Amino acid sequence: MLLDSASLWYRAYYGMPDTMVAPDGTPVNAIRGYLDMTARLIGMYQPNRIVACIEGDWRPTWRVALFPEYKANRVDPEGDEEEPDTLSPQIPILLDILDAFGITVIGIDDFEADDVMASFAVQQPGPVRIVTGDRDMFQTVDDTRDVAVVYLAKGLSAHELVDLAWIASRYEIPGDRYGLFATFRGDPSDGLPGVRGIGEKGAALIAKNFASVQEAIEAAENSHPALTPLLAKKILAGRDYLAIAPTLVKCVTDLALPQVSLTIPKRPKDMKAIRALQDQYGLGASVDRLIAALQW
Repeated sequence: MLLDSASLWYRAYYGMPDTMVAPDGTPVNAIRGYLDMTARLIGMYQPNRIVACIEGDWRPTWRVALFPEYKANRVDPEGDEEEPDTLSPQIPILLDILDAFGITVIGIDDFEADDVMASFAVQQPGPVRIVTGDRDMFQTVDDTRDVAVVYLAKGLSAHELVDLAWIASRYEIPGDRYGLFATFRGDPSDGLPGVRGIGEKGAALIAKNFASVQEAIEAAENSHPALTPLLAKKILAGRDYLAIAPTLVKCVTDLALPQVSLTIPKRPKDMKAIRALQDQYGLGASVDRLIAALQW
Protein backbone atom coordinates (compact mmCIF):
# COMPACT_ATOMS: atom_id res chain seq x y z
CA MET A 1 0.00 0.00 0.00
CA LEU A 2 1.43 3.34 -1.13
CA LEU A 3 0.20 6.35 0.84
CA ASP A 4 0.19 9.72 -0.92
CA SER A 5 1.04 11.41 2.36
CA ALA A 6 0.40 15.02 1.34
CA SER A 7 -2.98 14.03 -0.06
CA LEU A 8 -3.83 12.33 3.23
CA TRP A 9 -2.64 15.06 5.56
CA TYR A 10 -4.40 17.81 3.59
CA ARG A 11 -7.59 15.76 3.62
CA ALA A 12 -7.17 15.16 7.34
CA TYR A 13 -6.41 18.82 8.05
CA TYR A 14 -9.56 20.05 6.35
CA GLY A 15 -11.70 17.15 7.54
CA MET A 16 -10.89 17.23 11.26
CA PRO A 17 -11.79 20.07 13.63
CA ASP A 18 -9.07 22.62 14.32
CA THR A 19 -9.95 22.41 18.01
CA MET A 20 -7.82 19.24 18.17
CA VAL A 21 -4.67 20.44 19.90
CA ALA A 22 -1.87 18.97 21.98
CA PRO A 23 -1.58 19.82 25.70
CA ASP A 24 0.82 22.64 24.77
CA GLY A 25 -1.61 24.02 22.19
CA THR A 26 0.11 22.58 19.08
CA PRO A 27 -2.53 21.76 16.42
CA VAL A 28 -2.83 18.01 15.78
CA ASN A 29 -5.93 17.64 13.62
CA ALA A 30 -3.94 16.63 10.51
CA ILE A 31 -1.85 14.18 12.54
CA ARG A 32 -4.85 12.51 14.13
CA GLY A 33 -6.77 12.36 10.87
CA TYR A 34 -3.78 10.87 9.03
CA LEU A 35 -3.29 8.19 11.69
CA ASP A 36 -7.01 7.40 11.76
CA MET A 37 -7.18 7.05 7.96
CA THR A 38 -4.05 4.91 7.87
CA ALA A 39 -5.50 2.60 10.52
CA ARG A 40 -8.76 2.27 8.58
CA LEU A 41 -6.96 1.61 5.30
CA ILE A 42 -4.82 -1.10 6.85
CA GLY A 43 -7.94 -2.68 8.31
CA MET A 44 -9.76 -2.55 4.96
CA TYR A 45 -6.98 -3.76 2.67
CA GLN A 46 -4.72 -5.82 4.96
CA PRO A 47 -1.51 -4.94 3.10
CA ASN A 48 1.71 -6.84 3.74
CA ARG A 49 3.81 -3.84 2.61
CA ILE A 50 3.32 -0.14 3.27
CA VAL A 51 5.18 3.03 2.31
CA ALA A 52 4.35 6.62 3.21
CA CYS A 53 5.43 8.56 0.10
CA ILE A 54 6.32 12.23 0.44
CA GLU A 55 7.47 15.01 -1.86
CA GLY A 56 11.20 15.26 -2.47
CA ASP A 57 10.25 18.42 -4.33
CA TRP A 58 6.61 19.36 -4.91
CA ARG A 59 7.72 21.44 -7.94
CA PRO A 60 10.74 19.65 -9.47
CA THR A 61 13.28 21.89 -11.18
CA TRP A 62 13.32 19.78 -14.34
CA ARG A 63 9.54 20.08 -14.78
CA VAL A 64 9.66 23.83 -14.13
CA ALA A 65 12.53 24.16 -16.63
CA LEU A 66 10.30 22.56 -19.27
CA PHE A 67 7.25 24.62 -18.34
CA PRO A 68 7.76 27.55 -15.93
CA GLU A 69 4.04 27.74 -15.17
CA TYR A 70 4.08 24.23 -13.68
CA LYS A 71 2.28 24.53 -10.31
CA ALA A 72 3.02 28.26 -10.32
CA ASN A 73 -0.58 28.74 -9.20
CA ARG A 74 0.38 27.23 -5.83
CA VAL A 75 3.44 29.38 -5.12
CA ASP A 76 3.27 31.87 -2.25
CA PRO A 77 5.05 35.27 -2.28
CA GLU A 78 8.21 33.69 -0.80
CA GLY A 79 8.35 31.12 -3.59
CA ASP A 80 7.25 28.21 -1.41
CA GLU A 81 4.16 26.05 -1.64
CA GLU A 82 1.11 27.70 -0.14
CA GLU A 83 0.25 25.82 3.02
CA PRO A 84 -1.99 26.65 6.00
CA ASP A 85 0.00 28.06 8.92
CA THR A 86 -1.36 25.46 11.32
CA LEU A 87 -0.61 22.51 9.03
CA SER A 88 3.11 23.10 8.49
CA PRO A 89 4.14 22.50 12.15
CA GLN A 90 2.26 19.19 12.20
CA ILE A 91 4.18 17.50 9.39
CA PRO A 92 7.53 16.98 11.19
CA ILE A 93 5.67 15.61 14.20
CA LEU A 94 3.70 13.20 12.00
CA LEU A 95 6.90 12.00 10.33
CA ASP A 96 8.41 11.36 13.77
CA ILE A 97 5.38 9.30 14.71
CA LEU A 98 5.54 7.23 11.52
CA ASP A 99 9.23 6.64 12.24
CA ALA A 100 8.43 5.50 15.76
CA PHE A 101 5.92 3.03 14.34
CA GLY A 102 8.51 1.75 11.87
CA ILE A 103 6.46 2.76 8.81
CA THR A 104 8.84 3.48 5.93
CA VAL A 105 8.75 7.08 4.68
CA ILE A 106 10.31 7.79 1.28
CA GLY A 107 10.84 10.93 -0.78
CA ILE A 108 13.37 11.40 -3.58
CA ASP A 109 15.17 14.71 -4.15
CA ASP A 110 13.78 16.71 -7.10
CA PHE A 111 10.87 14.32 -7.64
CA GLU A 112 7.26 14.39 -6.55
CA ALA A 113 5.51 11.81 -4.41
CA ASP A 114 3.62 10.80 -7.57
CA ASP A 115 6.92 9.76 -9.15
CA VAL A 116 7.88 7.75 -6.06
CA MET A 117 4.52 5.97 -6.01
CA ALA A 118 4.59 5.28 -9.76
CA SER A 119 8.10 3.85 -9.49
CA PHE A 120 7.07 1.56 -6.64
CA ALA A 121 3.94 0.54 -8.56
CA VAL A 122 6.04 -0.53 -11.54
CA GLN A 123 9.03 -1.97 -9.69
CA GLN A 124 7.24 -3.86 -6.91
CA PRO A 125 5.23 -7.01 -7.53
CA GLY A 126 1.45 -6.69 -7.26
CA PRO A 127 -0.98 -6.36 -5.76
CA VAL A 128 -0.38 -2.64 -5.18
CA ARG A 129 -2.90 -0.14 -3.87
CA ILE A 130 -2.13 3.58 -4.27
CA VAL A 131 -4.02 5.73 -1.77
CA THR A 132 -4.56 9.25 -3.09
CA GLY A 133 -7.04 11.93 -4.04
CA ASP A 134 -4.96 12.78 -7.12
CA ARG A 135 -6.20 11.70 -10.56
CA ASP A 136 -2.63 11.74 -11.91
CA MET A 137 -2.13 8.29 -10.42
CA PHE A 138 -4.80 6.78 -12.70
CA GLN A 139 -2.08 6.45 -15.33
CA THR A 140 -0.40 3.77 -13.17
CA VAL A 141 -3.44 1.45 -13.03
CA ASP A 142 -2.60 -1.99 -14.38
CA ASP A 143 -5.09 -4.86 -14.13
CA THR A 144 -2.54 -7.46 -15.22
CA ARG A 145 -0.21 -6.61 -12.35
CA ASP A 146 -3.11 -5.77 -9.99
CA VAL A 147 -2.23 -2.11 -9.49
CA ALA A 148 -5.26 -0.03 -8.51
CA VAL A 149 -5.93 3.39 -6.98
CA VAL A 150 -7.81 3.84 -3.72
CA TYR A 151 -9.35 7.14 -4.80
CA LEU A 152 -10.31 9.45 -1.93
CA ALA A 153 -12.05 12.28 -3.80
CA LYS A 154 -15.34 11.42 -2.05
CA GLY A 155 -13.69 10.68 1.27
CA LEU A 156 -12.45 7.45 2.77
CA SER A 157 -15.89 6.09 3.64
CA ALA A 158 -17.12 6.55 0.07
CA HIS A 159 -13.81 5.95 -1.70
CA GLU A 160 -13.64 4.22 -5.06
CA LEU A 161 -11.22 1.51 -6.16
CA VAL A 162 -10.03 2.59 -9.59
CA ASP A 163 -9.16 -0.10 -12.11
CA LEU A 164 -9.10 0.05 -15.93
CA ALA A 165 -12.84 -0.59 -16.18
CA TRP A 166 -13.55 2.30 -13.80
CA ILE A 167 -11.43 4.68 -15.93
CA ALA A 168 -13.09 3.46 -19.13
CA SER A 169 -16.55 3.96 -17.66
CA ARG A 170 -15.83 7.36 -16.11
CA TYR A 171 -14.05 8.97 -19.06
CA GLU A 172 -15.24 6.86 -22.01
CA ILE A 173 -11.70 6.05 -23.09
CA PRO A 174 -9.57 2.89 -23.06
CA GLY A 175 -8.57 2.53 -19.42
CA ASP A 176 -4.85 2.46 -20.16
CA ARG A 177 -4.90 5.84 -21.94
CA TYR A 178 -5.59 8.12 -18.99
CA GLY A 179 -2.18 9.78 -19.34
CA LEU A 180 -2.86 10.64 -22.98
CA PHE A 181 -6.30 11.97 -22.08
CA ALA A 182 -4.81 14.14 -19.30
CA THR A 183 -2.12 15.47 -21.65
CA PHE A 184 -4.74 16.97 -23.96
CA ARG A 185 -7.23 17.97 -21.25
CA GLY A 186 -4.73 19.60 -18.89
CA ASP A 187 -4.94 19.92 -15.11
CA PRO A 188 -5.64 23.36 -13.62
CA SER A 189 -4.52 22.20 -10.15
CA ASP A 190 -1.01 21.66 -11.56
CA GLY A 191 -1.07 24.78 -13.72
CA LEU A 192 -1.19 22.66 -16.87
CA PRO A 193 -3.52 24.23 -19.44
CA GLY A 194 -3.81 21.30 -21.82
CA VAL A 195 -4.18 22.03 -25.50
CA ARG A 196 -6.00 25.32 -25.95
CA GLY A 197 -9.67 24.80 -26.75
CA ILE A 198 -9.67 21.05 -26.03
CA GLY A 199 -11.62 20.17 -22.93
CA GLU A 200 -12.56 16.84 -21.39
CA LYS A 201 -14.91 15.85 -24.23
CA GLY A 202 -12.37 16.55 -26.99
CA ALA A 203 -9.57 14.88 -25.00
CA ALA A 204 -11.73 11.78 -24.55
CA LEU A 205 -12.45 11.60 -28.27
CA ILE A 206 -8.73 11.80 -29.03
CA ALA A 207 -7.80 9.16 -26.44
CA LYS A 208 -10.57 6.88 -27.68
CA ASN A 209 -9.26 6.91 -31.23
CA PHE A 210 -5.49 7.28 -30.90
CA ALA A 211 -2.86 5.66 -28.71
CA SER A 212 -0.27 8.45 -28.56
CA VAL A 213 0.28 12.16 -29.04
CA GLN A 214 2.15 11.48 -32.27
CA GLU A 215 -0.73 9.40 -33.64
CA ALA A 216 -3.16 12.22 -32.86
CA ILE A 217 -0.94 14.82 -34.53
CA GLU A 218 -0.54 12.66 -37.65
CA ALA A 219 -4.29 12.11 -37.73
CA ALA A 220 -4.86 15.86 -37.55
CA GLU A 221 -2.37 16.44 -40.34
CA ASN A 222 -4.14 13.87 -42.52
CA SER A 223 -7.73 14.95 -41.78
CA HIS A 224 -8.63 11.70 -40.03
CA PRO A 225 -12.40 11.14 -40.09
CA ALA A 226 -12.51 10.71 -36.29
CA LEU A 227 -11.52 14.37 -35.93
CA THR A 228 -13.66 17.35 -36.83
CA PRO A 229 -11.77 20.02 -38.80
CA LEU A 230 -11.90 22.31 -35.76
CA LEU A 231 -10.50 19.67 -33.38
CA ALA A 232 -7.73 18.83 -35.87
CA LYS A 233 -6.87 22.51 -36.10
CA LYS A 234 -6.61 22.77 -32.29
CA ILE A 235 -4.32 19.73 -32.11
CA LEU A 236 -2.00 21.19 -34.73
CA ALA A 237 -2.01 24.60 -33.05
CA GLY A 238 -0.97 22.92 -29.80
CA ARG A 239 2.07 21.09 -31.18
CA ASP A 240 4.57 23.17 -29.20
CA TYR A 241 2.78 22.37 -25.93
CA LEU A 242 2.36 18.72 -26.93
CA ALA A 243 6.13 18.45 -27.42
CA ILE A 244 6.65 18.89 -23.66
CA ALA A 245 3.31 17.96 -22.08
CA PRO A 246 3.81 14.17 -21.97
CA THR A 247 7.01 14.63 -19.93
CA LEU A 248 5.17 16.94 -17.53
CA VAL A 249 2.14 14.68 -17.17
CA LYS A 250 3.78 11.25 -17.11
CA CYS A 251 4.90 10.01 -13.70
CA VAL A 252 8.49 8.82 -13.55
CA THR A 253 8.61 5.04 -13.12
CA ASP A 254 12.33 4.31 -13.13
CA LEU A 255 13.55 6.08 -9.99
CA ALA A 256 16.40 4.42 -8.10
CA LEU A 257 14.39 3.55 -5.00
CA PRO A 258 16.16 2.90 -1.71
CA GLN A 259 16.48 -0.75 -0.75
CA VAL A 260 14.66 -0.70 2.56
CA SER A 261 12.09 -2.90 4.25
CA LEU A 262 8.54 -2.22 3.12
CA THR A 263 6.90 -4.86 5.29
CA ILE A 264 4.19 -3.99 7.77
CA PRO A 265 6.13 -3.21 10.94
CA LYS A 266 6.11 -5.62 13.86
CA ARG A 267 5.49 -4.49 17.42
CA PRO A 268 8.66 -2.99 18.87
CA LYS A 269 10.07 -4.50 22.04
CA ASP A 270 9.79 -1.10 23.67
CA MET A 271 6.71 1.04 23.09
CA LYS A 272 8.08 3.98 25.10
CA ALA A 273 8.83 6.19 22.07
CA ILE A 274 5.30 5.75 20.67
CA ARG A 275 3.65 6.28 24.06
CA ALA A 276 5.78 9.37 24.71
CA LEU A 277 4.67 10.96 21.43
CA GLN A 278 1.07 9.92 22.11
CA ASP A 279 1.14 11.64 25.50
CA GLN A 280 3.14 14.70 24.40
CA TYR A 281 0.74 15.53 21.58
CA GLY A 282 -2.50 14.24 23.05
CA LEU A 283 -3.02 11.72 20.24
CA GLY A 284 -4.99 9.29 22.39
CA ALA A 285 -7.25 6.98 20.41
CA SER A 286 -5.62 7.80 17.06
CA VAL A 287 -2.39 6.08 18.10
CA ASP A 288 -4.37 3.23 19.69
CA ARG A 289 -6.31 2.67 16.46
CA LEU A 290 -3.12 2.35 14.44
CA ILE A 291 -1.68 -0.06 17.02
CA ALA A 292 -4.85 -2.15 16.74
CA ALA A 293 -4.81 -2.07 12.92
CA LEU A 294 -1.21 -3.34 12.96
CA GLN A 295 -2.42 -6.14 15.24
CA TRP A 296 0.13 -5.33 17.91
